[in-house]
Amino acid sequence: MRILIAEDDPKARALLAKFLEAKGHEVIPARDGEEALRLFREKSPDLVLLDVMMPKVDGWGVLKAIREQGGTPVILVTVKDATEDKVHGLSLGADDYITKPFDLREVEARIEAVMRRVGGAETPKRLEIGPLLIDDETKEVRVYGKRVDLSPKEYDLLRFLASKPGRVFSQEEILRNVWADSPYAGAEDVKKYIYLLRNKIERDTARPELVVTVRGFGYKLNAEASSS
Repeated sequence: MRILIAEDDPKARALLAKFLEAKGHEVIPARDGEEALRLFREKSPDLVLLDVMMPKVDGWGVLKAIREQGGTPVILVTVKDATEDKVHGLSLGADDYITKPFDLREVEARIEAVMRRVGGAETPKRLEIGPLLIDDETKEVRVYGKRVDLSPKEYDLLRFLASKPGRVFSQEEILRNVWADSPYAGAEDVKKYIYLLRNKIERDTARPELVVTVRGFGYKLNAEASSS
């Protein structure tokens, strides 16, 4: 997973980062609330470990801003052990909390528990993102109101990018998820199908508005594409 660690204590931040990276996660460190919000918007993490007592913007402010943008799981990490603080965090939309000093095994267990709950939620069967409509039940795709016929692999690629609009996916992530059953697939397959997909859904393939290349990083589905 891609985990944002918002923690102003450099030792605690480094400890969590080293532990989570050893578990195979991608870590995004933030030193204060302002940086945490910027990185949250830029990186679209799968989960946020959020310290309450931070400079510039405290954890409560960061949590409110995250909840205004969606349901990304948030686990509060705080030295405060008062019941009212826990209740306040949960009432603002936190998914769980960890009290400092923490045990790394507890951190891992709480992350797994939160992600199991999130993963157990019903996946949307119909997605509408700007001019794009994707119906999982009928496998129908419409762009600007017109039906588009996609091959199964083109559909899988579009659906994966649409799972987190605005998030940049590397070629490696796309291969792991879209070509999971094809061990010999490579970067050229990703490029080929991005090209094929754009030919079917973009108004101008020379200036793609929906499937956007982020040079040096990968591809994303533009969450702010105009529907007109």
